[in-house]
Amino acid sequence: MSWLWAVFTVIAAGGQALRNAAQKELTQTLGTVGATHVRFLFGLPFGLLFLILVLIGTGAPFPELNPVMLRWTVVAALAQIGATALLLAAMRERSFVVTTAYAKTEPVQVALFGLVFLGDHVTPGLALAILIATAGVLVVSWPRNTADEVFTWGPAALGIASGGMFAIAAIGFRGGIRALETPSFVMAATVTLVLGLLIQTVVLTAYLAILDRKVLIEIFRAWRPSLFAGFIGAFASQMWYLAFALETAAKVRTLALVEILFAQALSRNLFKQKLASREAFGIGLIVLGVIILLNQ
Repeated sequence: MSWLWAVFTVIAAGGQALRNAAQKELTQTLGTVGATHVRFLFGLPFGLLFLILVLIGTGAPFPELNPVMLRWTVVAALAQIGATALLLAAMRERSFVVTTAYAKTEPVQVALFGLVFLGDHVTPGLALAILIATAGVLVVSWPRNTADEVFTWGPAALGIASGGMFAIAAIGFRGGIRALETPSFVMAATVTLVLGLLIQTVVLTAYLAILDRKVLIEIFRAWRPSLFAGFIGAFASQMWYLAFALETAAKVRTLALVEILFAQALSRNLFKQKLASREAFGIGLIVLGVIILLNQ
């Protein structure tokens, strides 16, 4: 079952692309913080449902939440809040696909953080796969018409910073999962998911209740689209954490670069149009990077 982490990762990447698209729409009415909160507030009930199903399905006892696990998860949960807010802020200034590409510089940062904080080994082959696939994402996502998408440092900085925060979150959640003493990797992943969502929901609900109660009210009024964003966000996170439980964060987040293909399909129906030669070259780099990765 050594390939199982890759299945979880591809499913998670598809779910994340859908969630980002849903949150991008909500940004117009709820603002950056409000749209960020949606994935946590409406994702928590689904996370709890996943946990109940895992408890029933595995028959495993609920694991003890030790201090190491709690520290990792708190850091990761807060980093994910910041990462999502930065990503949505960048999306307000640039296109969905280009912003996704900026954020996908994350694997390079994940590899570095994983080596420093978790001791996850980075082989020369893995490093090569990360660099090739990341370059492919940047190539395929660069706008066709530079007159419409003029490069500016602001959105680029927001997107790259978002990738850095997502990298910290990935390392933190993997650290939290590994710190739980349970024989079931599914249980470890799901408990970490629920705890992370709980922390994020409490933090952002308190923030909005104190500083912007109007947005909090608007979130509940927009419950129909928010419910979908919450579900797909919780589902994608469940898949990410299952992958993190089985493989290093660097490998998981490098394979996750296939999300840019889902983002292309969502934003401009990539696979129904003739590819530009540059885009085809970029996709080729992504595929090459993934092939190298899966052979490590």
